[in-house]
Amino acid sequence: MDQTVPLATVRSLSAEEALGCIDALAGVLIDCVEGGASVSFMLPLPRDRALAFWRGVIDAVGRGERVLLVAEDAQRQIVGTVQMILSMPDNQPHRADVAKMLVHRRARRQGVAQQLMLALDHAARAAGRHVLVLDTVSGSDAARLYERSGWQRVGEVPDYALWPGGGLCPTTFYFKHL
Repeated sequence: MDQTVPLATVRSLSAEEALGCIDALAGVLIDCVEGGASVSFMLPLPRDRALAFWRGVIDAVGRGERVLLVAEDAQRQIVGTVQMILSMPDNQPHRADVAKMLVHRRARRQGVAQQLMLALDHAARAAGRHVLVLDTVSGSDAARLYERSGWQRVGEVPDYALWPGGGLCPTTFYFKHL
């Protein structure tokens, strides 16, 4: 019987654990931006800027405002990450935003993003959230992944953000009911 070993193991990080992984998290972010991902940062992305971003995320995890999931390869190196933002207005306690789905270029097209999204669904249910919302570059690999994973397209906003090297790109918004 053939047993396929998954490329990555996905787990949730506490703030303490995330602080211990901050260099690896910054490395994944920098790799994604250098690879052209429009994820809020411009080129060049200095390491200190990436570290500052992750410190803010870690602070939010510590306050219970975010869930941080990471995917680790067989050598326990972080190859991907995604966040669930739990800090919502009073009238939206059932909802969460999904942010910063990042997969290192060396681990792409191997199911890592799909594993992260499946784990995110489980984490959302555990947190009592049943409506998830996200946005991504229109027509991107990520957009195709979300659509294959049951996310519903809401609409597209032209010229919503910039590519890391400059130039405007459109963004598509999605939601998913769990």
